[in-house]
Amino acid sequence: MQDILALAAANLLTPMILCFALGLAAALARSELSIPEAAAKTMSIYLLFAIGFKGGVAVNDHGLDGSLLLAILGGVALSFGLPFIAFALLKILTRLSATDAAAVAAHYGSISIVTFVTATSVLQSSGITSEGYIVAVAAAMEAPAIISALWLVSRSGRSEPMDADLWREILLNGSIVLLVGSFLIGLATGAKGMARIDAFIVAPFQGVLCLFLLDMGLVAGRGLKAARGVLSLGAVAFGILMPMIGAALGLTVGLALGLSTGGVALMMVLAASASYIAVPAAMRVALPEANPSIYLTLSLGVTFPFNLTLGIPTYVAVAQMLTGG
Repeated sequence: MQDILALAAANLLTPMILCFALGLAAALARSELSIPEAAAKTMSIYLLFAIGFKGGVAVNDHGLDGSLLLAILGGVALSFGLPFIAFALLKILTRLSATDAAAVAAHYGSISIVTFVTATSVLQSSGITSEGYIVAVAAAMEAPAIISALWLVSRSGRSEPMDADLWREILLNGSIVLLVGSFLIGLATGAKGMARIDAFIVAPFQGVLCLFLLDMGLVAGRGLKAARGVLSLGAVAFGILMPMIGAALGLTVGLALGLSTGGVALMMVLAASASYIAVPAAMRVALPEANPSIYLTLSLGVTFPFNLTLGIPTYVAVAQMLTGG
């Protein structure tokens, strides 16, 4: 246990995580520090393109094989299954309606791509390698949880068809399109494509991520301040407990697939994270009566800070201990 804590503490002291902590502290202290919205949007586009492209190049080098398909199947199974666990846990810990509980559960079956990108940078700075195709698993885990959540709502008596607008939100969400598209470009161009734009997507990556996480810390802190009284103690407890449950299941899947230390850690991160981009957009269409202040504050204001400050370092440490990496 002491070894895990020591490894987690070492992984905690990275520029990316400390920049997030700075933004969070500044917002809670009511500082006027801010990042222009256009700049934050540009940085998010850059990060999504870079991680998708590098993942595609890695798969090009690795080749399409059974290990990739099994990893995607494992990720999809997690994304389908986690909302059921989240829904049951919410029913125990909170008094949320079935609609609000299902909306929250959808966020915890899907993934936070920013948490994933941060984890890849933490691994890189620690010299830990991972399977490049995990980015394909991340893309595959965006949408299945939404379908599970809608099924949960239909069981409670509210049943509406999944129309074209909803499918468009699920499949053509900007972050999914950019991530999958850049992955396919990297897959098609391979090492030659990487050589052409290496200076653009490799060297600046961690610096851009630091500034982006500074902004995310500001957003999370302001969200927490604005949401006082909205969340019960049980809901906050869920926001911390659920990622640990997800990480444990991700660990199980990663070890069963025989992934590397970095791959196991990233599978834990994916299963532990909660969406705050793709799923909220879909919920606005699918469950407009669900309260956004509940599901957004939980995913962005509670689980996201927990994962960045304590979760990622712990997941990496556990993966290192159990895989010997």
